[in-house]
Amino acid sequence: MKVVADLDVCIGAGNCVHTAPDVFDQSPDDGTVRLLVDVVPAEDAALVREAVDLCPSAALSIRDENEI
Repeated sequence: MKVVADLDVCIGAGNCVHTAPDVFDQSPDDGTVRLLVDVVPAEDAALVREAVDLCPSAALSIRDENEI
């Protein structure tokens, strides 16, 4: 599974970082999301799905590894 972040849509709320800190971080410049992994580890999949659901701007989406 891969997660995709649309930086043009991200508002820097930080819900993703609080939900899955091993996968997401925030830019120190503008607070937008930064992805820490290319492929989401299986043990983080549930948290990443939750983070995608909690994103208030819908800047995050999930893709199968072969979709990207």
